[in-house]
Amino acid sequence: MAEQKTISTAAWIGLGLMGLFWGGSFLAIELMLRDMPFETLVALRVSGGAIALWTYVILARLELPRAPKVWLAFLVIGAVNVAAPFSLISWGQQYITSSLAGILNATTAIFGPLVAAILFADERLGARKLAGVFLGFLGVATIIGLDAIHAFDLTSAGQMALIGASLCYATGAALARMHLTDMPLEVSAAGMITGAAVFMVPTALINHGWPHFATFSHVTLGAWAYISLISTGLAYLLLFRVIKSSGSGNATLVTLGVVPVSVILGAVVLGETLAPSTYVGFGFLALGLLVIDGRLLRRITARKSA
Repeated sequence: MAEQKTISTAAWIGLGLMGLFWGGSFLAIELMLRDMPFETLVALRVSGGAIALWTYVILARLELPRAPKVWLAFLVIGAVNVAAPFSLISWGQQYITSSLAGILNATTAIFGPLVAAILFADERLGARKLAGVFLGFLGVATIIGLDAIHAFDLTSAGQMALIGASLCYATGAALARMHLTDMPLEVSAAGMITGAAVFMVPTALINHGWPHFATFSHVTLGAWAYISLISTGLAYLLLFRVIKSSGSGNATLVTLGVVPVSVILGAVVLGETLAPSTYVGFGFLALGLLVIDGRLLRRITARKSA
């Protein structure tokens, strides 16, 4: 039996940082949509992220892949793991709040381990991890509240877009592990983001023309800088590091950590209120992550048997 991938302390730190970075991206998207259509938003996001990553790759003098199949992988995975989910999320947020978008994005944590369990022998979906994922989603459900759950309608285009984005992330993470982890992480991230830009920049220019930067507010420009450099460039460097060390299924668990960040920012910046049940949901979420990690359970079991 293949040795199972586990989440190290360093990987948990990476997941936590990505949760912060991507949790803030939903707020940034909400702010940028005030000044531009979603295609332009995504094109600016990926082009800015690609420029930042390639600047680092060039300055660090990292070796670039020469095999055509690697560059084809950049295009395909860039489309599946970046262009498609970024577009679905940005389009969906025209119709749903940033907090709800962050919550629905957490469904990646259920799709990710399932896809990984099908494709990789060392990411088997055991009972403990399944229980942890369930607890995480119980936390998400508690944060949403029963009223929102009853009102959830799969025919809602905005909500369906977020679910579709989660499926893209889960599939894309598995593809990235299969094809992009045997090279410098910075090159993998730069290539994948560039692959997304190849699709999104022409799409935005054809549909909406060149962006009118002079009309963008300072808030929009700040949101663009954040979402390009932090939520795209830096976050994807961390993602590849976690995928390489802990597996694609474990890496998608980051979306459970995105929820509290997106909900809190929605409350603080956009004036959404936090119900007491939100804090209970955070507790379930944290417990689910501890169960998935397994170290706390092993310590408790060891003490009882001692």
